[in-house]
Amino acid sequence: MTRLHLEADELLTTTRAVRRRLDLERPVQAALIRECVEIALQAPSGGNTQGWQFVAVFDAGKRAALAELYRRGWALYKKAPGSVFDLEQQERDPARREQLQRVARSADYLVEQLHRVPVHVIPCIPGRVEKMGGPMASVALASVYGSILPAAWSYMLAARERGLGTCWTTVHLMHEREAAELLGIPYETHTQVALIPTAWTLGTGFRPSLRKPVDAVLHIDGW
Repeated sequence: MTRLHLEADELLTTTRAVRRRLDLERPVQAALIRECVEIALQAPSGGNTQGWQFVAVFDAGKRAALAELYRRGWALYKKAPGSVFDLEQQERDPARREQLQRVARSADYLVEQLHRVPVHVIPCIPGRVEKMGGPMASVALASVYGSILPAAWSYMLAARERGLGTCWTTVHLMHEREAAELLGIPYETHTQVALIPTAWTLGTGFRPSLRKPVDAVLHIDGW
């Protein structure tokens, strides 16, 4: 299997959301996805429950159907407050606004090409999050998502180390039940948390991205 042999800090700082640089022509072997998921299974989960499930979609017809659900959701997302398109209009810092414009363009590109991405990986976790309410809802939600997000991110890091690009997307969740019916996911007992397009990248050189300075986000001994 291809390995880039990245140092840990380089892997962590250069694992980008890849959209335009996904190779839409080169197939991805199921064995490679299996290897990345196997690494992801070493991630922590609440109470070591290991309740995660991963659905890897290679079938072209099912990918096309998922892409259509995504496009329907995308039409709503683009009009929503807080979307990248909304933030880009509000941003006053030129560098930050340019970055948001690039993200918006690349996101639109992915929507158009999603059906061509060789693999769609959907992480799932037991429980229906919308049913979690009451005074302990924040604890329950943190526990549920905290038991799948580390594994999903580990999958994306493992993919990067092997020359694959990924992107965390959630828009298809606007039509999660339909996606569940398409893929046989037990909707009443399991929540999908993302759709991660996965493909070989066009080139393997990625750089750290523009971020806020650490002093703007780090608080010591209190807010």
